[in-house]
Formats: sequence, C-alpha cells, structure tokens
Amino acid sequence: MANALPLQDIVLPPAISWWPPAIGWWLLVLLVPLLLYGLWRLIKQLRRKTAVKVARKLLRQIQQNKALTPRQKLAALSALLRRVAISTRQGSAVAGLTGERWLHYLDQSLPGQSFSQGPGRYLAEAQYRPDEPDDLDMAALFQLCDQWIKRQR
Repeated sequence: MANALPLQDIVLPPAISWWPPAIGWWLLVLLVPLLLYGLWRLIKQLRRKTAVKVARKLLRQIQQNKALTPRQKLAALSALLRRVAISTRQGSAVAGLTGERWLHYLDQSLPGQSFSQGPGRYLAEAQYRPDEPDDLDMAALFQLCDQWIKRQR
C-alpha cells in the first residue's frame, strides 16, 4: 500500500445554461407556427371545397325538382347562392346584401355582369313579383349559378 495513488476530488463540469437553446428548440419554435398555419389553410380549403360540392348537388336537385314552380326555384336559387357566399366568404359582409348590391357582389366572381344585366337579375326581384316574367330563361339561370358556384373555390 505504499504505492497508493494520490486521489483528488471529482471535478464537476460547469452547469449547462438555458441560453442559447439547442437547435431542436429553435426548429420547434419555427415549425409549430408553420404547421398550425398550414393546418388552418388546409381546413379552410377543405371546408370551401365541401361547400362547393354540396352546393352543386343542391343546385341539381333544385333544377330537377318538377314540383317547384319557377318562382319557388328562384327563391331556392337565391337562398342557395347566399348560403354558398356565406360559407366561402366572410359571412357578415355578405349576409346583409340585397337587391342590386347582392347582384353586383355575385357579378364579381364572373366576367361581365351576368347577374345584374343578364339572366341573374331575376334573383333579386322575380320571386317577389305577382306574376312570372315572360323572358325568364331558367336553363341559362341554372347554368349561370353553376358557373358562379364553381368559381367559389
């Protein structure tokens, strides 16, 4: 035991500081907001596509329903377009539009003025008339509404 090694106390390394954080924390700080934003956009896009798909199905049902009069079809079309507009856009900005302002809003999605000057003009007034307009072309109106709904993606 005469050759005993001189032992020294254990020297501990300095404590790890919390700053600067490790690279994993930096990546987490950058990726979490990006992932949340991407998820939000995906949900918004899926909701919009679903609204458009359901609206086109409802449009076909209205068009094929023989029990509805043209006035009832106009009312159903107007309600359907309003529901689509509220679902795909800011609801509060669209919900209160009526008459010419509603038709001009609908015109924004299509080239020309098909709603305020074309077959779509009946959506604002024909359902309130006592008699049906003579020049009402329901096929052109349904085609116009279908084009408008397709553009809401």
